[in-house]
Amino acid sequence: MTVAVIQFGGSNCDRDTVLALGSLSVDARLVWHEDGLPAETTGIVLPGGFSYGDYLRAGAMAARSPILEEIREYAAAGTPVLGICNGAQIGCEASLTPGAFATNRGARFQCEHVHLRVENAETPWTRSYDRGEVLEFSIAHGEGRFEIEDERLATLEREDRVLFRYCTPEGDVTEGANPNGSKDNVAGITGESGTVAVMMPHPERCSLPELGGVDGRGVLRALADV
Repeated sequence: MTVAVIQFGGSNCDRDTVLALGSLSVDARLVWHEDGLPAETTGIVLPGGFSYGDYLRAGAMAARSPILEEIREYAAAGTPVLGICNGAQIGCEASLTPGAFATNRGARFQCEHVHLRVENAETPWTRSYDRGEVLEFSIAHGEGRFEIEDERLATLEREDRVLFRYCTPEGDVTEGANPNGSKDNVAGITGESGTVAVMMPHPERCSLPELGGVDGRGVLRALADV
């Protein structure tokens, strides 16, 4: 069992992700995007960072790397794929999930702790949680505002594909709890099959007690349980 953590020029959360997965006894390996996926790959992470300096749009250049075609094939075969922060931007740009990420409301880089409400606890990514549970994660992004057409958002809602929403510590979804202006406070979603997930908050940064919390471990367990 090997989880491939994909490295692009400008990735900077790749080693953190390997460390967090290792704490769950997952064999996670760094894979340079030009080298292709190892044959023994059982899970894939597109980590955070600033791939190619966020030129053009955040994630746009990395999404055109040939390895994304491999990732699409693995995802179609049921391999879990997680996009975190810049990896979420790459996932949307590569059409692994719907929607897009735009510049934060206020055009400021947001680096802080936020609260997330679990919207669906019946996916591989959230089955360690309870529906309605409030989690504490960290964010660090300048282009994290999730945008999607109303009709497509309605489809996500109908199909229960919204994983998390930004909320208050009490679990209320409010405009004030939304750090970046994301539509309907959406913080994480899945692709059509549920095996692909993208999210702006960083589970790897809240997966070790030394980092102040372990709420993110539940997301990463989806890659440990394959």
